[in-house]
Amino acid sequence: MSTDQPAQAVEAGNGGVPDARQLRKVLTAVSIALMAVIASVTGLNVAQTHMAVEFGASQSTVLWIINIYTLVLAALLLPLGALGDRLGRKPMLVAGLGVFGTATVLAGLAPTAEVMLAARAAGGIGAAMIMPITLAVITSTFPEEQRGKAIGVWTGIAGGGGILGMFLSALLVDVADWRWLFVLPAVLVVAALAMTLKSVPNSRETSPHRFDTIGALLSAIAVTGLIFVLQEGPEHGWTAPRTLISLTAGLIAGTGFIAWELHRRDTGLLDVRLFGRRTLAGGSVTLLVVFGVQAGIGVVLFPFFQAVLGWSGLLSTVAMMPMALAMMMASGLAPELAARTGARATTVVGIALAGAGMALMALFVSVDGGYLSVLPGLLAMGVGMGLSMTPSTEAITASLPREKQGVASALNDVTREFGTALGVALLGALVSAGYQSSIDDKLNGIPRSAADTAREGVANAVGVAGSTGSHAQDLLDAAQQSFVDGWQQAMWAGTAIMAVLFVYIAFRGPENTPSADTDEQAPAETVAAR
Repeated sequence: MSTDQPAQAVEAGNGGVPDARQLRKVLTAVSIALMAVIASVTGLNVAQTHMAVEFGASQSTVLWIINIYTLVLAALLLPLGALGDRLGRKPMLVAGLGVFGTATVLAGLAPTAEVMLAARAAGGIGAAMIMPITLAVITSTFPEEQRGKAIGVWTGIAGGGGILGMFLSALLVDVADWRWLFVLPAVLVVAALAMTLKSVPNSRETSPHRFDTIGALLSAIAVTGLIFVLQEGPEHGWTAPRTLISLTAGLIAGTGFIAWELHRRDTGLLDVRLFGRRTLAGGSVTLLVVFGVQAGIGVVLFPFFQAVLGWSGLLSTVAMMPMALAMMMASGLAPELAARTGARATTVVGIALAGAGMALMALFVSVDGGYLSVLPGLLAMGVGMGLSMTPSTEAITASLPREKQGVASALNDVTREFGTALGVALLGALVSAGYQSSIDDKLNGIPRSAADTAREGVANAVGVAGSTGSHAQDLLDAAQQSFVDGWQQAMWAGTAIMAVLFVYIAFRGPENTPSADTDEQAPAETVAAR
């Protein structure tokens, strides 16, 4: 906001600070809404085969049904977060829940792949209206002394909710039908909408400046282009025309966005000069890396559980739960630890534990050791991620003023989405390269056609092994050991990345997470109203 024309933050409520009972209701409402969004990110992963069969769809179409949700979500986070600041956070949350709930019902009843694609895209729009507002409601409603704990709850759901959602989705697929996957988010939406209408206060920004339409458009194009590259590059190739065109569009739009926001300065969508401050830069980099590592771990773990250990999809998601639960508990404890030792120390400890967890898995993972060979590393990673995510999230929201909390929350969410896409692309590529390099020397004597299929991936090797007669066990052993070799390569790469992050945050991370910086911002005038 310009210092000569300060924004006003107008809050609707009872004219005073909400009491503890009302704050619990607010936190419950936004947590349920966030869980609905997060569960829909991962839930359909367990129903890929079912969709392909029922819709007669190709694998490419099925992946688009899954990915279009996150693509639209990421692209619209900043623009819709900023609109929520202006139009009112409660109305935006209510509208988002309405759009998301309608899209969820439509997806559950979709008769064709085309209808499913449209419903998933609409769901992404609703999710982009919901996700940044849930955090903005917390930061604009909770008093400073209680804000950290509330953010810790939000962060735990954002980090571990995806695994929990995948477990519940896998359970529904096993005991009922894949279309029942949409019942969970639909029920959550109804509960969140009822609680939001009753308990969540409204807050909004009134600004003398026009909405930054050009900045919003450029940010949407940039995010779409770059996320699309990370989603499509591993499948179609990094030098494919569609990949290069998307990369070019994303980079041009991103550069244009930065130049435009520097021109607009504090009247734009996002004051990019704030990235020069330790608080915002450190929090953003930490979330980018931590969520990238978490997503990359998922790419590695599920094939390990299913193709190497021979587990079902449901049992594989159960095996991920210890990490998710450890992450959620550590997220809740992080604010108290940060209050005692400082945000930087808490974040550094978390990064060190997460890196140690990856190193443990790289050292001890084995086919014979099975699940117990990776469990200690999973637990260490869960605790470490929980400790590092909460102060990083608070650092980002604290870097922008109160009237820009929708934008701050959206920036936090965009960082997570980019990290997720980067982690899947990077660690997935490392596992694939390590697998292919290792298995080449283990296929002597295997029929040529089966060997060629086995080189494509461990799941392919498991699928073709039955047709190789007496070579079946040898092929299985070779594929499973080669996957573990690729796993170790990816885990050591992840450990190195975490080590670099550790050094960066140790020297450049924030000492604490103060309230929004006011040295360059005029204080917002808060007006209580009905």
